[in-house]
Amino acid sequence: MSRAPNTWIITAQCPSRIGTVDVVTRYLRESECYITELNSFDDHETGQFYIRAEFRPGDGFDGGDFRDGFQPRAAGFDMQFDLTPPDYRPPVVIMVSKSDHCLNDLLYRHRIGQLNMDIRAVISNHPDLRELTEWHGIPYHHLPVSAETREQQEAQVWDVIQETGAELVILARYMQVLSPALCTRLEGWAINIHHSLLPGFKGARPYHQAYRKGVKLVGATAHYINNDLDEGPIITQGVEPVNHADYPEDLIAKGRDIECITLARAVGHHLERRVFLYAGRTVVFQP
Repeated sequence: MSRAPNTWIITAQCPSRIGTVDVVTRYLRESECYITELNSFDDHETGQFYIRAEFRPGDGFDGGDFRDGFQPRAAGFDMQFDLTPPDYRPPVVIMVSKSDHCLNDLLYRHRIGQLNMDIRAVISNHPDLRELTEWHGIPYHHLPVSAETREQQEAQVWDVIQETGAELVILARYMQVLSPALCTRLEGWAINIHHSLLPGFKGARPYHQAYRKGVKLVGATAHYINNDLDEGPIITQGVEPVNHADYPEDLIAKGRDIECITLARAVGHHLERRVFLYAGRTVVFQP
């Protein structure tokens, strides 16, 4: 991703008021911090303000002192803020089924340092991707599930998430519908990826359905999960044109590529604190 090396990130959100940009940038200036990237947005429909700044601190910078000093200024604006150091790698759990393309892509980007995270575990309802996962030195939890065992299996899933201290769960083509109870627990910090076709083809073999209708675009959507199946707050979307010469196998192949890229971008935006959630909607500051 685009984050400059050795930079900190401050993100903040508050009701819209005069001086919201100034309170952040002025404090950075007074703290002798050089801003390398700055994004802000005022949503006139919700009356909410959002700001994200990457900055390079001066000599002797202390994150704890910075937080303590900014807290009373933020309180004056009812501002909630977060400070992220450059070496912070959030603990992550990935959930998969049998398809390996998204998992393989995430593992590769993690291995080369493109996604700054600590993958603590991979959970799957099938044994197929154990070898790939363990080759990367990551624990693999095979937790089979059926209609009769769903409650027990989800309890095991939740145990792994808690034991690893995960701050982000990535559903990298996990082909099971999560229960409302687990969706509620993961709401706002679990990212899902799925195909995005127009019109929407639901059920089995969606790309074959799309082929028969002669679609001209295939795509993918990455979003935070909630209790509305595949309708959570959207982080990223990707599309690619196709035509009459693309058979179902071609559509599937292009769909896999788009899913990988779209999911990786969504995860990257989340890790870089570029995504804000409010009232079921996202604000995403693109790099």
